[in-house]
Amino acid sequence: MTQEELDALMVGGLDEVDDIESATEESAEDNASEKEDIPENDDEKVFPPPADEKHKVVAQLDEVTKESEEKATQILDIMDNISASMADTVDELNDVMNFLEHEKELFTKLSEKFPHIQTFKEELGRVNEMIEKVQKAIEHGESTQDEIMMAMDIMQYQDIHRQKIERVINIMRALIKYMNRLFEGKIDDSQRVKSAKHIEGDENEELVSEDDIEALIAQFGAK
Repeated sequence: MTQEELDALMVGGLDEVDDIESATEESAEDNASEKEDIPENDDEKVFPPPADEKHKVVAQLDEVTKESEEKATQILDIMDNISASMADTVDELNDVMNFLEHEKELFTKLSEKFPHIQTFKEELGRVNEMIEKVQKAIEHGESTQDEIMMAMDIMQYQDIHRQKIERVINIMRALIKYMNRLFEGKIDDSQRVKSAKHIEGDENEELVSEDDIEALIAQFGAK
């Protein structure tokens, strides 16, 4: 007996004690009902997806390898075009460099022969500045070509990854064929249509349907 029940007994008698006990029982029932209504946390449960067209694993891997190969080929083609364009640019800059070297030689001779003419010295200075800029542009172009070649070499790993995925696909297909051969019977499936799916004495007399089998597989997958 709780302290409330003792106080009620001292004040009002047994009737109030009965009321308190009834209220306590109702409160306990309400708490139990609330606990039953709390949904279970299914976040950690893993169910296998249905075996439909959307969830075929090998088919999805085939799509990944196909798209990966196509995109990698497109990227390599684009990078190859950029590299070729950069090579043409470097060749043109080399032609400009040859012209500037010729101009430098010319203005050097003129400034030496006519030292009192300031224009020749100024033009020689401008030519030297242009030679430095063109030389830097050529170096940047050659460096860009090297980086493109490095990127193309790295892209070769994409093909290696594709081959690894294809190897996994081949292993999976080989396992599927092995399992089919392992569970293969001597009796054709068409001759098993009327074969027994349950025997006398089983508690469940109903035949197991395909939905029941899929549900059973899902239960195993959740464990």
